[in-house]
Amino acid sequence: MDYEKQRNQIKDGADIFIVTPGRIIDYYKQKLFSLKELEVLIVDEADRMFDMGFILDLRYLFRNCSPYDKRQSMLFSATLNYKVMELAYMHMNNPVKVMVEPGKAVVDEVKQLLYHVGLHEKFNLLLGLLKKEAGEKVLIFCNTKMWAERLELLLKHNGYVAALISGDLHQKKRISVLEDFKIGKLNILIATDVASRGIHVDNITHVINYDVPQDPEDYVHRIGRTARAGAKGTAITLCCENYAFHLDRVEQYLKNKIPVEWAEEELFLSAKEGAPPLKRRSPIKTGSRNHTGKSHQSRTSRNSKSQSRRPSSKAHH
Repeated sequence: MDYEKQRNQIKDGADIFIVTPGRIIDYYKQKLFSLKELEVLIVDEADRMFDMGFILDLRYLFRNCSPYDKRQSMLFSATLNYKVMELAYMHMNNPVKVMVEPGKAVVDEVKQLLYHVGLHEKFNLLLGLLKKEAGEKVLIFCNTKMWAERLELLLKHNGYVAALISGDLHQKKRISVLEDFKIGKLNILIATDVASRGIHVDNITHVINYDVPQDPEDYVHRIGRTARAGAKGTAITLCCENYAFHLDRVEQYLKNKIPVEWAEEELFLSAKEGAPPLKRRSPIKTGSRNHTGKSHQSRTSRNSKSQSRRPSSKAHH
């Protein structure tokens, strides 16, 4: 955002600052205001501040603020890990932990579904699910920016109005994309985890995890974008051989198994010819297992005629 414009606004005086750590420290070091006069300090998405490398900035702000017994401090997050709690006990006076629906990571209004699928036909299944579910606002998460960009191209090539937001997207472009998503000009938004925390859009009907998240807490944050304020929503996760080994940790964190759906043949739709090919990644390390104990390749391969998408009587998922 405009650096000089914000600087002049601060010089003119303000009652409330809504800030990112780096920018506000920059202005503070220019002596545009005093943190010693601070009465209320709120840190939102406190756990993500650690992941994004802002913890040193946060500690700097806490150290230079008014004394802990002279201010009201609040840390907000869907998940509060041990690092955040350590920060609270170091810089607060007798902090109180407040939890909404403790012990329930996901609200009941979210319908969760899990599909096991090979990487080579993952996009075909996605096309079938988009047609079957017909969501009004669909948010799709990828683990990497590379795959998010590829997915955006593929969806556009197949006739969908889709756009991508990632952590390095310019602020003006980000605001424009989110506004288009809010008003319905855009019905599919693709995001990475770094960008997801800033997505606060009403009436998202579907969240699709194109990849199983590597961090279990990210799963909660992702699907928490739907079924907000009492509304209902659907969260679908596609589990391929590249990320199947993260599924156990997600389900342990949820303290529940994600209900599994087995895709019928007709749910796999063909992509339009001429689209950028989805190249198969190199196999994961030898010996790693999916959460049924079988190798990933044997689970997802459809090359053998004897293979079936339906589970055997012994399979958990």
